[in-house]
Amino acid sequence: MMNGPILPARPLIGKETVSRIEADYDRFREGMPDQVEQYILDRYGVDVSSRYGAASIRNPFGKASGQLSVNLEQVKADTKAGLGFVVLKTVIAENQYGSRSMKEWAVKETRMVVNQITGKETGELGWNVTWRGRGWYGSLKAYLDFFRAALAEGRTRGTVIVPSCKYHLPSQSDPGYQLDEYRYTTQMLYKVWKEAGEPGPLQMEKDFSPTVAGSGLASQKYTVLEWLRQVPYLIKTSVPESDIQLGIKLMNTMFDDRFQLESVRTLLEEGRARPDYVVYANRLYDSHLKFLGKEGAAYGGPDLSTRNLRILSRLRKLEIQGKLRSPIPPISGTGNVHSGKMAAEYALRGAESVQMHTIFQRPNSAFGMRTGSKTERALHELYFHPAEGLITWMLHLKEHQEIDCPDGIIRFRDLASWYRNKGREYFLYMV
Repeated sequence: MMNGPILPARPLIGKETVSRIEADYDRFREGMPDQVEQYILDRYGVDVSSRYGAASIRNPFGKASGQLSVNLEQVKADTKAGLGFVVLKTVIAENQYGSRSMKEWAVKETRMVVNQITGKETGELGWNVTWRGRGWYGSLKAYLDFFRAALAEGRTRGTVIVPSCKYHLPSQSDPGYQLDEYRYTTQMLYKVWKEAGEPGPLQMEKDFSPTVAGSGLASQKYTVLEWLRQVPYLIKTSVPESDIQLGIKLMNTMFDDRFQLESVRTLLEEGRARPDYVVYANRLYDSHLKFLGKEGAAYGGPDLSTRNLRILSRLRKLEIQGKLRSPIPPISGTGNVHSGKMAAEYALRGAESVQMHTIFQRPNSAFGMRTGSKTERALHELYFHPAEGLITWMLHLKEHQEIDCPDGIIRFRDLASWYRNKGREYFLYMV
């Protein structure tokens, strides 16, 4: 059984191609060309356009919800740099009177520590950000104003902007869902989306984080599974005719792989309503990790991507074997996406996009680009790094005929269907 990377340690492409990529990597240290996606298509025959949920995106790279998408200046920098999409900081749901049952999450807690971390499973060195996660600390009204302005900014630059929300989750001491919070918050987001003239249904993420949902609820498996069965339905029925494209962002639970698979299957097979897409999966959790004087914190790095890729591989195997009741919806991958190569690993398991946070917090010395914002530096690395960049690894797959390219162009979206085609045997016999 093989649960490691699909791609080899080093790319196998022609020397002339390597030289061209190296030249571009050096040439763009002072800044990448405008319309870089068109440049990549023209120069390399690589089409990086893709899809995030139902939305077409110029490239597969997005910023995950967090402290780096909490104000308009950050969004402007990201759209200027050319991200495919940005997920705004997670707002905490409230009712029409401004009451929040999860108000403990609406606090300003921004201290974060960036450090390098060694994977326990692989020994690989990576980057990690440790923090105590919290949501949007302002009012819902302030968030709606931010959302409205961010949509306008994204529209001018061709970057998809999507809100994120954390809703009330019941417990034994607090039974029943706060339906007024679900309805009011979702309807207000929907109203802004429609007034902004955005095409199609409201697209949003529900931040599902049972490991850090508060009050120790993640230790109760039954409770977590019941949340997964109920919450998508409550959100989708809050707007007219379920006019919403809902992405459920899953986090890793504190339990083993078997329960992780069970939780995904519960979400997709047992719920009253299926999500339209899944964001998989952010953060591991260590209840013994001490941070800011308290025990228990989320972390990432190589162990996160190792586990995520393993779970996605097993899900694809179940799908190919016909053991799932219905196909897996579109996936946006997240977790230790530190390179174009890692983005390709997620794509080969069916992810049509990837979203990142830690890469945008690495020190400037960790990037090849000498100038520009962290987002610009990250995109330069993700595209053009000669050994780890997306261009290199898409051309590797093309050269080895893993992806059909009848017109000579290799497309990122075709990587995301590899598991159904030439990768089918890998998932049947190697996973």
